[in-house]
Amino acid sequence: MATANASEGLRGSAFIKRASGWYIATAVVFIILGIFAIVEPGLAGLAVAFLVGWLLIFAGAAHLLGTFSGGGVARVIWQLILGVIYILGGIYFLTHPLLGLGTLTLLLAGIILAEAVLEFIVYSRTRNEGGSGWTLANGLITLLLGGLIWFHWPSSSVWAIGTLVGVNLMMTGISRLMLGTAARRLAKHTEAETP
Repeated sequence: MATANASEGLRGSAFIKRASGWYIATAVVFIILGIFAIVEPGLAGLAVAFLVGWLLIFAGAAHLLGTFSGGGVARVIWQLILGVIYILGGIYFLTHPLLGLGTLTLLLAGIILAEAVLEFIVYSRTRNEGGSGWTLANGLITLLLGGLIWFHWPSSSVWAIGTLVGVNLMMTGISRLMLGTAARRLAKHTEAETP
């Protein structure tokens, strides 16, 4: 009898309700963080700069640990050089977060502009197909966003990264919220059908 109850806890509507509850809770956290990042984009951008700094330091430490794996002198030297460069880059981001944020913003503008160019290339190759107008519209909007960030740099550093991270967090939260509520509805529907 206890085994049947335990297996029921691992599948079925009870499990879906529990899992969807956690999913909805994380969705709400994402939405709140996204709203905060949009309201305070400069602070969110600085947080991203600090995060990148720490990630670079951890990557550098991993490269330094890679020097002990052997593989020849050239590989050890290469891992050592990469480890030092990553750690120095991470320290730069942590000690100069505003300059790091400016660097990230310029890099982001370049990536967005490159994406716009690719969207135009895709449109030129598919313009006779249905729905290709959306590709053109996406390319134009992407070009506009990349141009706004690029031409207003370095002042765009204050809002660009934080706002985009905020929008991303909000959209992630909204999509998770929709999935969680759909799973909950499915569990209720399944529960109502079982005798």
